[in-house]
Amino acid sequence: MGEEEVKKVEAEAASEPAPPPPPPETVVAPKDVAEEKAVIPPPPEGKVDEPKEAPEPTEEKSDNRDAVLARVETEKRLSLIRAWEDSEKTKAENKAEKKLSTIGSWENSKKASVEAKLKKKEEEYEKRKAEYAEKMKNMIAQIHKEAEEKKAMVEAKRGEDLLKAEELAAKYRAKGTAPKKLFGCF
Repeated sequence: MGEEEVKKVEAEAASEPAPPPPPPETVVAPKDVAEEKAVIPPPPEGKVDEPKEAPEPTEEKSDNRDAVLARVETEKRLSLIRAWEDSEKTKAENKAEKKLSTIGSWENSKKASVEAKLKKKEEEYEKRKAEYAEKMKNMIAQIHKEAEEKKAMVEAKRGEDLLKAEELAAKYRAKGTAPKKLFGCF
Protein backbone atom coordinates (compact mmCIF):
# COMPACT_ATOMS: atom_id res chain seq x y z
CA MET A 1 0.00 0.00 0.00
CA GLY A 2 2.82 2.38 0.84
CA GLU A 3 4.45 1.66 -2.53
CA GLU A 4 1.20 2.50 -4.33
CA GLU A 5 1.02 5.87 -2.56
CA VAL A 6 4.64 6.58 -3.50
CA LYS A 7 3.88 5.64 -7.12
CA LYS A 8 0.79 7.90 -7.11
CA VAL A 9 2.84 10.72 -5.65
CA GLU A 10 5.53 10.15 -8.28
CA ALA A 11 2.92 10.02 -11.07
CA GLU A 12 1.33 13.27 -9.92
CA ALA A 13 4.72 14.84 -9.43
CA ALA A 14 5.64 13.83 -13.00
CA SER A 15 2.48 15.48 -14.42
CA GLU A 16 3.10 18.68 -12.47
CA PRO A 17 6.27 20.73 -12.66
CA ALA A 18 8.78 19.38 -10.18
CA PRO A 19 9.29 21.56 -7.13
CA PRO A 20 12.72 23.04 -6.73
CA PRO A 21 15.08 20.76 -4.84
CA PRO A 22 15.44 21.54 -1.18
CA PRO A 23 18.42 23.74 -0.36
CA PRO A 24 21.56 21.83 0.58
CA GLU A 25 22.18 21.42 4.25
CA THR A 26 24.59 23.87 5.70
CA VAL A 27 28.04 22.53 6.29
CA VAL A 28 29.35 23.06 9.76
CA ALA A 29 32.76 24.67 9.82
CA PRO A 30 35.47 22.17 10.75
CA LYS A 31 36.75 22.38 14.28
CA ASP A 32 40.32 22.74 15.11
CA VAL A 33 42.38 19.84 13.97
CA ALA A 34 43.67 19.42 17.51
CA GLU A 35 40.16 19.02 18.90
CA GLU A 36 39.28 16.60 16.14
CA LYS A 37 42.30 14.45 16.82
CA ALA A 38 41.57 14.43 20.51
CA VAL A 39 38.06 13.21 19.98
CA ILE A 40 38.80 10.50 17.42
CA PRO A 41 40.61 7.60 19.04
CA PRO A 42 43.43 6.11 17.01
CA PRO A 43 42.68 2.84 15.23
CA PRO A 44 43.82 -0.30 16.98
CA GLU A 45 47.20 -1.58 15.94
CA GLY A 46 47.43 -4.30 13.52
CA LYS A 47 44.02 -3.81 12.03
CA VAL A 48 43.65 -1.29 9.33
CA ASP A 49 40.08 -0.69 8.35
CA GLU A 50 39.27 0.48 4.93
CA PRO A 51 36.77 3.26 4.77
CA LYS A 52 33.25 2.01 4.22
CA GLU A 53 30.87 3.20 1.54
CA ALA A 54 28.17 3.80 4.14
CA PRO A 55 27.72 7.54 3.55
CA GLU A 56 26.46 7.00 -0.01
CA PRO A 57 23.46 4.83 0.89
CA THR A 58 22.67 7.21 3.72
CA GLU A 59 22.76 10.11 1.28
CA GLU A 60 20.55 8.23 -1.19
CA LYS A 61 18.08 7.39 1.56
CA SER A 62 18.29 10.93 2.81
CA ASP A 63 17.84 12.35 -0.70
CA ASN A 64 14.99 9.92 -1.38
CA ARG A 65 13.43 10.78 1.95
CA ASP A 66 13.84 14.50 1.29
CA ALA A 67 12.30 14.09 -2.16
CA VAL A 68 9.35 12.15 -0.70
CA LEU A 69 8.91 14.74 2.03
CA ALA A 70 9.07 17.50 -0.58
CA ARG A 71 6.45 15.68 -2.67
CA VAL A 72 4.25 15.20 0.37
CA GLU A 73 4.64 18.87 1.23
CA THR A 74 3.79 19.80 -2.37
CA GLU A 75 0.77 17.47 -2.31
CA LYS A 76 -0.36 19.00 0.95
CA ARG A 77 0.03 22.53 -0.43
CA LEU A 78 -1.79 21.62 -3.65
CA SER A 79 -4.56 19.94 -1.66
CA LEU A 80 -4.98 23.06 0.46
CA ILE A 81 -5.01 25.20 -2.68
CA ARG A 82 -7.67 22.95 -4.27
CA ALA A 83 -9.76 23.08 -1.08
CA TRP A 84 -9.43 26.87 -0.95
CA GLU A 85 -10.35 27.12 -4.64
CA ASP A 86 -13.41 24.91 -4.14
CA SER A 87 -14.39 26.95 -1.11
CA GLU A 88 -14.06 30.22 -3.03
CA LYS A 89 -16.02 28.83 -5.97
CA THR A 90 -18.76 27.66 -3.62
CA LYS A 91 -18.83 31.07 -1.95
CA ALA A 92 -19.09 32.77 -5.35
CA GLU A 93 -21.87 30.40 -6.44
CA ASN A 94 -23.80 30.93 -3.20
CA LYS A 95 -23.37 34.68 -3.44
CA ALA A 96 -24.56 34.70 -7.05
CA GLU A 97 -27.53 32.47 -6.20
CA LYS A 98 -28.46 34.75 -3.30
CA LYS A 99 -28.30 37.82 -5.54
CA LEU A 100 -30.29 36.07 -8.27
CA SER A 101 -32.89 35.07 -5.70
CA THR A 102 -33.05 38.65 -4.40
CA ILE A 103 -33.42 39.98 -7.94
CA GLY A 104 -36.11 37.39 -8.68
CA SER A 105 -38.12 38.34 -5.60
CA TRP A 106 -37.68 42.06 -6.42
CA GLU A 107 -38.89 41.39 -9.97
CA ASN A 108 -41.90 39.43 -8.71
CA SER A 109 -42.86 42.13 -6.21
CA LYS A 110 -42.56 44.86 -8.86
CA LYS A 111 -44.60 42.80 -11.33
CA ALA A 112 -47.26 42.21 -8.69
CA SER A 113 -47.33 45.94 -7.91
CA VAL A 114 -47.69 46.89 -11.57
CA GLU A 115 -50.34 44.22 -12.14
CA ALA A 116 -52.25 45.50 -9.09
CA LYS A 117 -52.10 49.05 -10.48
CA LEU A 118 -53.24 47.79 -13.88
CA LYS A 119 -56.13 45.91 -12.31
CA LYS A 120 -57.08 48.98 -10.28
CA LYS A 121 -57.01 51.16 -13.41
CA GLU A 122 -59.07 48.58 -15.30
CA GLU A 123 -61.61 48.54 -12.47
CA GLU A 124 -61.70 52.35 -12.47
CA TYR A 125 -62.12 52.29 -16.24
CA GLU A 126 -64.92 49.74 -16.00
CA LYS A 127 -66.57 51.80 -13.25
CA ARG A 128 -66.31 54.98 -15.32
CA LYS A 129 -67.57 53.11 -18.36
CA ALA A 130 -70.56 51.84 -16.38
CA GLU A 131 -71.20 55.31 -14.95
CA TYR A 132 -70.93 56.85 -18.41
CA ALA A 133 -73.21 54.17 -19.89
CA GLU A 134 -75.73 54.85 -17.09
CA LYS A 135 -75.45 58.56 -17.76
CA MET A 136 -76.04 58.00 -21.49
CA LYS A 137 -79.03 55.78 -20.74
CA ASN A 138 -80.42 58.49 -18.46
CA MET A 139 -79.86 61.07 -21.20
CA ILE A 140 -81.62 58.81 -23.72
CA ALA A 141 -84.48 58.33 -21.25
CA GLN A 142 -84.65 62.12 -20.69
CA ILE A 143 -84.70 62.75 -24.45
CA HIS A 144 -87.41 60.13 -24.92
CA LYS A 145 -89.43 61.71 -22.08
CA GLU A 146 -89.10 65.18 -23.61
CA ALA A 147 -90.02 63.79 -27.05
CA GLU A 148 -93.10 62.13 -25.56
CA GLU A 149 -94.06 65.40 -23.85
CA LYS A 150 -93.63 67.31 -27.10
CA LYS A 151 -95.62 64.69 -28.99
CA ALA A 152 -98.36 64.92 -26.35
CA MET A 153 -98.39 68.73 -26.66
CA VAL A 154 -98.58 68.49 -30.46
CA GLU A 155 -101.40 65.92 -30.19
CA ALA A 156 -103.20 68.14 -27.67
CA LYS A 157 -102.74 71.20 -29.91
CA ARG A 158 -103.98 69.23 -32.90
CA GLY A 159 -107.00 68.06 -30.92
CA GLU A 160 -107.70 71.67 -29.84
CA ASP A 161 -107.26 72.94 -33.42
CA LEU A 162 -109.62 70.24 -34.72
CA LEU A 163 -112.23 71.14 -32.08
CA LYS A 164 -111.84 74.83 -32.87
CA ALA A 165 -112.17 74.15 -36.61
CA GLU A 166 -115.30 72.05 -35.96
CA GLU A 167 -116.79 74.75 -33.71
CA LEU A 168 -116.09 77.49 -36.26
CA ALA A 169 -117.49 75.31 -39.05
CA ALA A 170 -120.64 74.74 -36.96
CA LYS A 171 -120.92 78.49 -36.28
CA TYR A 172 -120.55 79.35 -39.98
CA ARG A 173 -123.13 76.74 -40.87
CA ALA A 174 -125.48 78.13 -38.27
CA LYS A 175 -125.08 81.67 -39.60
CA GLY A 176 -124.92 80.62 -43.19
CA THR A 177 -121.87 82.72 -43.84
CA ALA A 178 -118.56 81.74 -45.33
CA PRO A 179 -115.37 82.13 -43.42
CA LYS A 180 -113.36 85.20 -44.30
CA LYS A 181 -110.13 83.34 -44.39
CA LEU A 182 -110.59 80.41 -46.60
CA PHE A 183 -107.06 79.56 -47.19
CA GLY A 184 -103.99 81.28 -45.91
CA CYS A 185 -102.75 81.99 -49.44
CA PHE A 186 -105.76 84.02 -50.77
